[in-house]
Amino acid sequence: MTSTLIDQMVASALGNNSFSNSNSGYSSTSINNINLLNNCPCGADHDADQHQSVMEGMPQDPAELVNDLIRMGHYSDRAQLMAQSWETNTMKADLWQLLEQGSLSNATESQKRICYDLIKMAGGVEEAFSAAFGPQAQEFFTDTLQSSTFRRREFLIKVAAAAAVVTLTGCPSAPPPDETPSKATTNTPNTPPAGLEKTNLKVGFLPITCATPIIMSEPLGFYTKYGLKVELVKMPSWAAIRDSAIAGELDAYHMLSPMPISMSLGLGSTAFPVKLASIENINGQAISVANQHLGKVKEAKDFKGFSIGIPFAFSMHNLLLRYYLAAGGLNPDKDVQLQVIPPADAIAKMTAGQLDAFILPDNVVQRSVFNKIGFIHILTKDIWAGHPCCAFAASQKWIDTNPNTFRAINKAIIDGAAYANNPKNREEIAKAIAGKNYLNQPEPVLKAVLTGKFEDGQGNTLDIPDRVGFDPYPWKSFAKWISSQLVRWNLMPKDKADYKTIAEQIYQTDLARELAKELGQTPPTETERTEKLKFDSFDPAKPEAYIEEQIKQFKV
Repeated sequence: MTSTLIDQMVASALGNNSFSNSNSGYSSTSINNINLLNNCPCGADHDADQHQSVMEGMPQDPAELVNDLIRMGHYSDRAQLMAQSWETNTMKADLWQLLEQGSLSNATESQKRICYDLIKMAGGVEEAFSAAFGPQAQEFFTDTLQSSTFRRREFLIKVAAAAAVVTLTGCPSAPPPDETPSKATTNTPNTPPAGLEKTNLKVGFLPITCATPIIMSEPLGFYTKYGLKVELVKMPSWAAIRDSAIAGELDAYHMLSPMPISMSLGLGSTAFPVKLASIENINGQAISVANQHLGKVKEAKDFKGFSIGIPFAFSMHNLLLRYYLAAGGLNPDKDVQLQVIPPADAIAKMTAGQLDAFILPDNVVQRSVFNKIGFIHILTKDIWAGHPCCAFAASQKWIDTNPNTFRAINKAIIDGAAYANNPKNREEIAKAIAGKNYLNQPEPVLKAVLTGKFEDGQGNTLDIPDRVGFDPYPWKSFAKWISSQLVRWNLMPKDKADYKTIAEQIYQTDLARELAKELGQTPPTETERTEKLKFDSFDPAKPEAYIEEQIKQFKV
């Protein structure tokens, strides 16, 4: 290994403080910027005249060098943080694109060559990131440290390779402290409610725009307004949310609107009574198709033979996709392959050619356009305008133990949803939730989603203000449509489909209306309505007849 390469590795670990700080997420200052901040041209934190003596004391073997740096604490925090991060696959896809396009814009030609050499030594960017930041990372920092010299050496080289890529590409970062959105841009202040059983709460969420009211209520001060201190816990998948809820690890949750139904009835998991307190977003999803199919996919029937990603079996995405495909003459269980994937994996899988399409939250869909790997086929609002997607929920047991706290946090979120539903506030919200602690997404992507001004990947610039909305009212007709489709697609046994009881007991419509009125809002007085979809209308009084008519009309 050349001294230049060793210099580079030392600079990567020692010169860039953000790299070794687990609180910094995966932001990374470019080598050029590091050079401006430190005295030595190598980027490390020592004077130029001390460089030679420092380098003489460093191991010359790459594995031993990285091993020393790990012992010193310069890699371990970051690697362990990334091993737990849901965004690893998205980051890998982004970095792969950068490498393929030769877009290491912050690097000199020498640094680029070093980076490529490290990747080659590691066996490829995928192998490097799997070693440094994937599931194997946790094993490495425990048992694997004691394994054979060869395995250890190979692993250390991969860690160094991943470190070099991250450093030279400069991954997205959170806004600097002086750009952090100010607290409480809320409406009229409230006196925090008295008698709260608990004020420090943990709320699990998936980092998607569907969770906007839950997420923005922390940086914008809505929780504080109601006397609450909420720790938002970023979760990797819907299954993880479900399992953490059942295990009692969270106080409340961001959930897909069918999940309180499926969990309460024990569909796909242990029965665990959950209440849907309020809807987080309406609309706000879309179907993205890989660019290789551009110009070939015009309608539902064109998806035949595709591998399509959905986030969870008990999701609006799955139910809406099935509805759309069936109306186009396809059998979703025979004519396409549905893959359950966490939203985080979608970009990487489409980049790698493992998915032909996916139906996911708009920030993931828009990211596919932003990364130039996919295009928007149809917004879900064009399948069912005003459909629910995500929700705020809590277990029956927790609500019984903390009734006043449950009202307070639900009220904070309903208040926040009203703020988010105002188009004037969307750009501010995009900035507030873009950081690494929340969505960790490029701000332009979030602005495109929240403002409805976006590129569709097919050469069109669109302006659709209601691409996503934040109406928190949990219509009981939502629960009945969802239940009807769970039955239609054999996700719920017919004998469990007590539509009225499900809607009455799980969807907390009356409480949501009461809290909205306390906030001075004017919620609907009705609890259900006829839902108008693209191919039919749903009468909540006749769910069984609706299923029969669907099967008769669409033959599936």
